[in-house]
Amino acid sequence: MGRARRAVVGACAAAVLVPVAAAGCSAGPGGGGEDGGTGGKGSERAAARSDARGTAQQGRAVRLIGDGSTAYTGAQPRQPRVRKLADGEKPPQFVVFSWDGAGEIGDGLFEHFREVGRKYDAAMTYFLSGIYLLPESERSLYEAPGHAPGASDIGLLSDAHIKDTVEQVRGAWLDGSEIGTHFNGHFCGPTGVASWSKEEWKSEIAQAERFVTRWKTHTGLRDAAPLPFDYAKELTGARTPCLEGGDNLRAAARDLGWRYDTSGVSEQVWPAKKDGLWDLSMQLVPYPGSDREELTMDYNFKVNPLTTPANAEARMRDGLLAGFERAYTGNRAPLVVGNHFETWDGGAYMRAVEETIKEVCPRKDVRCVSFRQLADWLDAQDPKTLRKLRALEVGQAPRGGWGA
Repeated sequence: MGRARRAVVGACAAAVLVPVAAAGCSAGPGGGGEDGGTGGKGSERAAARSDARGTAQQGRAVRLIGDGSTAYTGAQPRQPRVRKLADGEKPPQFVVFSWDGAGEIGDGLFEHFREVGRKYDAAMTYFLSGIYLLPESERSLYEAPGHAPGASDIGLLSDAHIKDTVEQVRGAWLDGSEIGTHFNGHFCGPTGVASWSKEEWKSEIAQAERFVTRWKTHTGLRDAAPLPFDYAKELTGARTPCLEGGDNLRAAARDLGWRYDTSGVSEQVWPAKKDGLWDLSMQLVPYPGSDREELTMDYNFKVNPLTTPANAEARMRDGLLAGFERAYTGNRAPLVVGNHFETWDGGAYMRAVEETIKEVCPRKDVRCVSFRQLADWLDAQDPKTLRKLRALEVGQAPRGGWGA
């Protein structure tokens, strides 16, 4: 486990091993298909994505922003079309795979899962920690609310790994994935993010944006290629450290025009808005070999008392697949999965996630999307349709079928 990721073990402060009805850890969408039906992926979608890959390879017009750390390069490639469901149409099965604190520390994990996403047509969300683009020599520029300048509960990256992280973030965006934020210092507990006010959250967000939009100034790598997007516009959602501090974070995020938050725990039901943002929280899914449920995050499966290094991969994979099948054959609620680039228990949880991607993303009617793409689809729907979807319980298909 890399130096910069040691403190990520606090991603969820307590295991979730709860009955089905209980809460848990304290701590692009189209219709059924590109043509509007509920068939396979569709040749139209494949052609559009092929064209986008070609555009990325041939180069894009660049207009630098600020110090040249970021740039306007046009619309993001490989974005699926969005449309409203027809009356009686079965919704697609959305699945979101997301990564907390995404950074590259020389182990190739970021690049590997980008390759997996391209292979299985899966856009993902990468929650970049802002200080991962801040050199150790400049760490005092970070002033977390309630902490001394330069303090952080996660390590900063080396200059070489900052350069590698920029390269992976650039490539992920061109792949069609989303770049969100995991903020900066990953402070949990009584003096952490749960204690921050709305204005302190705004300070933390502004600093995260500044570290991403001024990485060239801070690193001195002025000849490097810019990130190909305007981060102030790209940034529309986040997941808080340890899933704490969500109330004041949402108040700040709403003022900033953000569209979603994924800092909570939910059952497998269709999302609604909370404090003006789409509540796209991670969910509770069946824990294999028990009558309990677990949160859809690698860390929570790791610390579950029924998990051992010997059964870790199978337990998480089978739990995620059980949750997927429950939604896919039931209410079609989106499945939200959270992960870290960590080799806990020999990489068991990352293998479980990869096996899940391989199994579910090629399935009929399935759309593996980013949070932003899911929010796009939700915004496009008739509110009456969403109310009907939200009326379905966990695993409940409509009586009389979707056509009714």
